[in-house]
This record gives sequence, C-alpha cells and structure tokens, in this order.
Amino acid sequence: MVTLYLTRHGETEWNVEKRMQGWQDSPLTEKGRQDAMRLGKRLETVDLAAIYTSTSGRALETAQLIRGERLIPVYAEEQLREIHLGNWEGKTHEEIKEMDPIAFDHFWNHPHLYTPRRGERFIDVQNRAFAAIEQIIERHSEGNILIVTHGVVLKTVLARFKNTPLTELWAPPYMYGASVTIVKTDGGKFELLLEGDVSHLEKVKEV
Repeated sequence: MVTLYLTRHGETEWNVEKRMQGWQDSPLTEKGRQDAMRLGKRLETVDLAAIYTSTSGRALETAQLIRGERLIPVYAEEQLREIHLGNWEGKTHEEIKEMDPIAFDHFWNHPHLYTPRRGERFIDVQNRAFAAIEQIIERHSEGNILIVTHGVVLKTVLARFKNTPLTELWAPPYMYGASVTIVKTDGGKFELLLEGDVSHLEKVKEV
C-alpha cells in the first residue's frame, strides 16, 4: 500500500496579483514560504520515502521548505507541471476576461468546454498528471510519498480519484497553497482520506 500526500505550492507573488501562472513562474511570498514550513512541521512525523515535485520553481522551493533538514530524496517531474495557459500566462484575470471572454467563462464555469487556442485542456492535464502519479506508485510498492504540484493538477487528479466529471472540476474544497490531501492506493484503487486540509495553516482568506 502506498499513501500519497499531495499539496499545492505555497502562495506566490502572481497569486496575490491574480495573474495566471501556468508554465511561467513567480517567487513565493513570505506567506508562501511560511506556509510550506508549517506543512513541513505537520508532516515531520510522517516517514516520507520520497518527494516528487513539479519542475516549476515555486513547487521546487515549496518541496525543499517542506523537506527542511530531512534526508528525503526529491525528484522533479515535468508531468506534474501546471496547466499550460498559452498567452494567458502572466496576465491578470481581468485582462484575460477582457481579451478572451468566452474561453475565460468556460475555464471557470464550464471547464469541460474549455478549449484554448494555445495550451492545454483540463483533460490533457488530467491524463498526463495521472499517468505521472501511476508511474510514481509503480516505483514505490509501499510507503509514504509527498507530491508537490499545482491547483489545476490537483483538481483534475482528484476528479479522477473520485471518478467525478470535469464539469464539477471547481467544486469545493478550494486547493489553497500548502494544503494537504491524503490518498491511499492499493491495487489500482484509490481511497481519499483527506482533501485540501489547511488546519496546520494560519487562517486562510476566503476566495
């Protein structure tokens, strides 16, 4: 049996500015760094066999802060990167809403209809990220594994774990930075034990 601990990177400067990041990157805020360390504190009694992280800088730094001084191997995995958002990346929600209103509406309100001119659909992200998780499970027949990734990746793979359609992609809970989701897997079956928990963090702002 393998137990997966999944988290989203800590808060970044572009998160605060409501800019879409995708494959681009921005630095963690001080809150983002502190939250990652709080998650590290929460997980310090969990014997982690390995940490797998997105190749994005914000996820790599989060993984290192969670690990702290522990001697846990960290592996960067491109398939755990955030959704590719094409020319939306680096732009604010308001800018995108103005330049691409229909696609923006689909992204947030009808995710199954979201088909960008450049970039990935949610199903594309789900397929590549879930394949990466299956490969991680194959490498580790047992033990605890931490996966540090992104909001869309988490929501799409959780939909696969729960066998829910992408029409319900944005259903609660919200995936805050440095939240924790715990999934047990055995023989190809997945049991969701905890989803988007932030009890180890200081009060989070409502979205």
